[in-house]
Amino acid sequence: MKSRKKSRNSFFMLLLFLLLLCVIAGILLIWRKKNIETAPVQHLETELYSETELETETETETQTETQTETESEAETETESETLPAGTVTDMTLSFYHVFLHVSDNAVMPVVRMNPPDALNLSEVWVSSDNNIASVDENGHITPVSAGECRITAISVSNPNVSAEIQVRILPDEEPLPDPQTVSCSGSPRDDIYVIGGVTYVNGIMIVNKTYPLPADYNPQGMTPVTKEAFSQLCQAAQDEAGLYLFSHSDFRSYETQVYLYQEYADQYGSEAADTFSARAGYSEHQTGMVIDVNWPGDAFNDTPEAVWLEQNCARFGFIIRFPREKESLTGYKYESWHIRYVGQEVAQEIMQNKLCLEEYLHVTSEYP
Repeated sequence: MKSRKKSRNSFFMLLLFLLLLCVIAGILLIWRKKNIETAPVQHLETELYSETELETETETETQTETQTETESEAETETESETLPAGTVTDMTLSFYHVFLHVSDNAVMPVVRMNPPDALNLSEVWVSSDNNIASVDENGHITPVSAGECRITAISVSNPNVSAEIQVRILPDEEPLPDPQTVSCSGSPRDDIYVIGGVTYVNGIMIVNKTYPLPADYNPQGMTPVTKEAFSQLCQAAQDEAGLYLFSHSDFRSYETQVYLYQEYADQYGSEAADTFSARAGYSEHQTGMVIDVNWPGDAFNDTPEAVWLEQNCARFGFIIRFPREKESLTGYKYESWHIRYVGQEVAQEIMQNKLCLEEYLHVTSEYP
């Protein structure tokens, strides 16, 4: 009886031990599973934290850069604001490149400063090499010997404002550059250059109140290409419309213009004369590429000849040089009779777009 009871107790003890092992094993499995599931979450949380931290750092850097830019702009504005009222802030010249022979006469650029109502609009002129080209207090650039130099205009009001002209002086026996092929660089307007005292814009000769000709410039009459083109124009007017066109006035020398302008100035006053007659050296008639057709006066306006001329002149390379409603740009009143040869392609573009030559070339026409 005792032996059976002892065997039963041993069995219960074994069963209890096995049950305890199962419980421990279950606890271990649950703990392991929990660790496996938790690990990726912890990794993801770390990654999310890193990304958030990176975004925060990026935002901080962006804010710093924006703050720096704002401070820089503020400093620039402050510098501008610190300039006394009426101080010059900008300067432009009528040309930036010059090619002259040693024996050529002096040339002078027109200087414009902003604001135009600055208290002191004067400038100081300096040559980088007076042995090549000298410059006087008024900006007259005089060739001295062959070589290259720079002429600089410096604002008296604000020495930080300046403009530079590149000058090349050639021996008299060496030909000057061809206006159609010359290449310039390094300036605000590389398309404007003075060759032998004559100003060109992209190869087109410009003569107006800003850009004069040398007193000795003389093509000895109408240029051959202008004469031929005008002959064709007159023939077309006759053949197509039965109209008779002719040259009332074309080439005029410097000396002739001196007399003519003075006569008008004496009769009407200089201010009135400046609206319809050019001062000597500033007249396009001196180029040999301008013609006053039939009658140089308002009586020619709106005649059949004037209408045909405006509608057809571009076919032959001419433009109405002083169009309607362009007085503030050209400096002259409307002249229906005054045509200028510029070549067919340029003429057609100007006339089709109803431009004046100053608009097409982006230049001014104002006496210094």
